[in-house]
Amino acid sequence: MTDDEWQAHVTRQAAKAIGEWLEARGKLHQPIRGLAMWELEAMAQAAISSFVVLGCSRIKEEPGEHPDLTRLLLG
Repeated sequence: MTDDEWQAHVTRQAAKAIGEWLEARGKLHQPIRGLAMWELEAMAQAAISSFVVLGCSRIKEEPGEHPDLTRLLLG
């Protein structure tokens, strides 16, 4: 998978994580501007967690192939 393909994959997975968090929270009819800071932070946490898990998996599957990602996550 190229870096661009991986970035698109990670973006989709992060979006799914945010969507899952929003669905679990309920109140999908509520506009984004109605969210509290803690709710926005929870969505960010879901996306960041998804990125970290996928990034670590990529490093494990292709050791030495992604030095920037390795430095970002493990440095």
